[in-house]
Amino acid sequence: MEALALERKAEQNRELRERLIQLKKERNAIILAHYYQRDEIQEVADFRGDSFLLAQKAAQTDADTIVFCGVHFMGESAKILAPNKTVLIPDERAGCPMADMVNVDGLRKLKAQHPNAKVVTYINSSAEIKAETDICCTSSNAVKVIQSVDSDEIIWVPDKNLGHYVQQHTDKKMIIWEGYCNTHDMLTVKDVMEMKAKYPGAEFVVHPECRPEVVELGDFVGSTTAILEYCKNSPAKEFIVGTEDGTGYQLRVDSPDKAFHFATKFLVCPNMKVNNLKKLVKCLETMKPQIYVPPAVADKARASLERMLQVK
Repeated sequence: MEALALERKAEQNRELRERLIQLKKERNAIILAHYYQRDEIQEVADFRGDSFLLAQKAAQTDADTIVFCGVHFMGESAKILAPNKTVLIPDERAGCPMADMVNVDGLRKLKAQHPNAKVVTYINSSAEIKAETDICCTSSNAVKVIQSVDSDEIIWVPDKNLGHYVQQHTDKKMIIWEGYCNTHDMLTVKDVMEMKAKYPGAEFVVHPECRPEVVELGDFVGSTTAILEYCKNSPAKEFIVGTEDGTGYQLRVDSPDKAFHFATKFLVCPNMKVNNLKKLVKCLETMKPQIYVPPAVADKARASLERMLQVK
């Protein structure tokens, strides 16, 4: 029975992929997928990437329709950078708890308390927060962005763990918001030490959204893209991975001869995983749900995103 169910699922996915190819042509659509998406989504994406790469692709594409397979703030960023495009997301429930941990009133109060500070906002944030921001950043360019800002005082929102990591690489004073990524923050030193004992020859690669004491254990610390590049180019053949398990797809594509062990089975973002192939096809059929950002908010937020894209 299990074999039959798997066969039916495979046939259904084949039909969905064929329908998707047809719909992409009809809608002149491009599919952007974050590295944390399900394998079945990443397999059909035109571009796979982290927040930074996908923001760039959204700004540059000639497509009329962008389907953003990620979470809501990513779709918002695409809409802000490509206001004349239709931006779809397969499931509008794909939110980000960390993005919800910072609010406009709280940020405005902090700005009033520190009038000389510039606001640097992690891209994992809402359009409304980006509109209150001087410049955005991602985990891949956060240190460069901080160094580019013409101020010795930085208000950093919303991820305290990434903020702590960045603080180690700058002399600037950072006022750090108390948000965090539910998934990365779940990883503990105990989890890592148990895996190191189980796989003593493996290198530990870790995302800076993890807790500082976990990050300290890393043989390599970096953004999702940096982790992928490091594992691909490293002579090591075995890795303990301290980031979301969707990265396993690209890791296996890049290095089929290497072994990857995720540091805990709980490194799964439930919000990223609500998207699936069936919903992807349906959103292109119905052209819903669409991402909408009020023009006044989008104009202010666009400035902070474009400043980020200009940092070299």
